[in-house]
Amino acid sequence: MSDALTLPAEARDRVGKGASRALRRDGRVPAVVYGGKEEATPIHVEEKELVRQLMTGHFMNSIVMIDVDGKSMRTLPKDVAFHPVTDRPPHVDFLRLAKDAKVEVSVPVVFANEEESPGLKKGGVLNVVRHELDLVCDADKIPSEIEIDVTGKEVGDSIHVSEVALPEGSESAITDRDFTIATLVAPSALKKSESESEEGEEELVEGEEAEGEGIEEGGEEAAAEEGGEE
Repeated sequence: MSDALTLPAEARDRVGKGASRALRRDGRVPAVVYGGKEEATPIHVEEKELVRQLMTGHFMNSIVMIDVDGKSMRTLPKDVAFHPVTDRPPHVDFLRLAKDAKVEVSVPVVFANEEESPGLKKGGVLNVVRHELDLVCDADKIPSEIEIDVTGKEVGDSIHVSEVALPEGSESAITDRDFTIATLVAPSALKKSESESEEGEEELVEGEEAEGEGIEEGGEEAAAEEGGEE
């Protein structure tokens, strides 16, 4: 489970573009806490501390305890905006979590025991289709990652979500299909697929060129006939 983070904050007395710009000049990031059947609470946090927590790699999947004037709010980060040029975060949204709340999160997958996979030992390649799983979890039991065991996997095998033992309190957010997470393929199969794709593109280009030449020749013949009639 991801460890809970603590983020000190201060209440915002004023809202609006002008007030937000002033906060950013002072090294603060405007934010809002919403949800939980309560009114939205505008706050601001220190940019350096926010960036430090973002760099942990699991900020978006962690419970963040926001301390404002001695009061602690249990939240989950929902959206962090980034400036397109500077990559600085100009705004953050937090979802207030009620007791026993369930949340939808994207949790990264990792693969274990690759040395125990006969297919990988033979030179096979693990083709990862989904690097994250969309899960519905108990708010206090959000996993930091989902480990998938590839012991015994051969070339040609696929790993579906139904094979993965999800932690207690977690279930897949996608319930209408047994989707593929990864496949084990031979390097030659990958090369063949790429080669076939390139050949298909070449044939398509050649066909278009031939068709264009035919149209040009037809046009020249028609022009010659029209000239003869005159």
